[in-house]
Amino acid sequence: MGRCTLEERCPAVAVVKGVLSNMTTPVGLLDVTTLCVEERWSPVGLWDWWAKGNDCDHWCLYLSADSTPDSFSLELPFCPNKAIKMATFLPTPVTLSSNPSIFLPKFPKPSPKILFIPSNSNPKIPIFQKRMPTQIQASASDLDPGFLQQAIQLAQSSPPTWQSALINNVVIFLLGSPILVSGLSLSGIAAAFLLGTLTWRAFGSPGFLLVATYFVIGTAATKVKMAQKEAQGVAEKRKGRRGPGSVIGSSAAGCVCAVLSIYGIGGEIYNRLWQLGFVASFCTKLSDTVSSEIGKAYGKTTYLITTFKIVPRGTEGAVSIEGTFAGLLASILLASVGCLMGQIHVPEAVICVIASQIANVGESIIGAALQEKEGFRWLNNDAVNVINISMGSILAVLMQQLILQSWRR
Repeated sequence: MGRCTLEERCPAVAVVKGVLSNMTTPVGLLDVTTLCVEERWSPVGLWDWWAKGNDCDHWCLYLSADSTPDSFSLELPFCPNKAIKMATFLPTPVTLSSNPSIFLPKFPKPSPKILFIPSNSNPKIPIFQKRMPTQIQASASDLDPGFLQQAIQLAQSSPPTWQSALINNVVIFLLGSPILVSGLSLSGIAAAFLLGTLTWRAFGSPGFLLVATYFVIGTAATKVKMAQKEAQGVAEKRKGRRGPGSVIGSSAAGCVCAVLSIYGIGGEIYNRLWQLGFVASFCTKLSDTVSSEIGKAYGKTTYLITTFKIVPRGTEGAVSIEGTFAGLLASILLASVGCLMGQIHVPEAVICVIASQIANVGESIIGAALQEKEGFRWLNNDAVNVINISMGSILAVLMQQLILQSWRR
C-alpha cells in the first residue's frame, strides 16, 4: 500500500488549508490524520482512499496507550468532523511532544507545533464548534464553593449570635412571607422581624419556634368567622392584619426577658427565670387572643366580668365559657411547645398556664373598669396588652421562686 498525501486522499483538507492561509488572524491546522493512518491500531473512516465517497459522518481516535501517540491522546480532546481533525483552540499555547509513540517506528520525527489563540476578543467561531455542546466555565471569583457552607455554619452557631439570628430570620421570613402577609401589615412584619431577631439571639431556635407557634395559632383564631365578626362590628381592623403597635404590645414583656438573657443579667441561675418569663408572656397573650376571638365567633352568652351582666359580644371586659375554654387550651398547647423545646420543665409549664389565666382575668377587669373610660383614654388595647403579658410573665417568675423553690427544699 503506497503512501499518498492527505490532500490526495481528502481534497477538503486542501480547501481548509487554503482558507486558513488567507486569514488575517493566524490559525494553525493540527494534522493528525496522517499520523493515525500510519498507526496500525488506529481505525480510519470510510472516507479514505479505498472508499467510493464520503459516506461516513465521523471518525474517531482511540485514546489509549496502544493506538494514537500519547502526546496527542493526552493533549487533544475528541472532536467529531467529516474528514479532518481541525485545530483546537486552547486557553494557553500548547507545544506538542516531539517524542512519537513506540508503535510508529516508520513515522518521521515531528517538529514542535504550537496552537495559537486568536488575539481578537471576539473571534469567529469555526463551523465545527457549532455542533459541540455548549460549555460554561466559571472562575473561582464567580462562585465561591465555601460561601454556602460558611453561611450554614454561621446560621447554626451555638450559642446564637446576632449574625446567625439575622441570617435565620431573613431565610424564615422569606419562606414564610405568605403567612406573614395574611396576619400582619407591612409595618407589622418589620416589627415582627426585629422581634424574631431578638428572640433568636436570646433563646435560639426553640424561642423562635415558640413565637412562630403563637403567631400561627393567634392568626388562625383571628380569621375564624371573619365575615360574621365584620358584620357585627367586632372584627380586628384590616381583616385581622395586625400592625406594629399590636406586635410590640404582644411582645414587650418577652423582649425584656430576651434582653436580660442576652446580657446575662443575674448569671446562669436567672437565665432560666428569663426563659420562664418569656414563655409565660406568650402563653398569656395567646390565651387572651384565642379566648377573645373564639368568644366573638362562638360565644353564646358573654358576661361582663365585673358584674356578670350579659353584654354583647366584643364588649371590653366581657368573657364567655366557649372563649375561656379555648384560651385555656391555647395556653396549655403553647406551654407544651416550650416544654418540648427544652425552654421550661413540666412544673414550669403548669405555672405558665396558671399565670396566664390569672393575668387574663386581670386584663378583663382592667378592660371592664378602666379601658376607654374618662381619664383613661390612653389605655388603649395595645397598652392593656402590655399590662396583661407583663402580669403573666411576672406571676410565672414569682410562682417559680416562691412555690417551686420552697417545694424543692
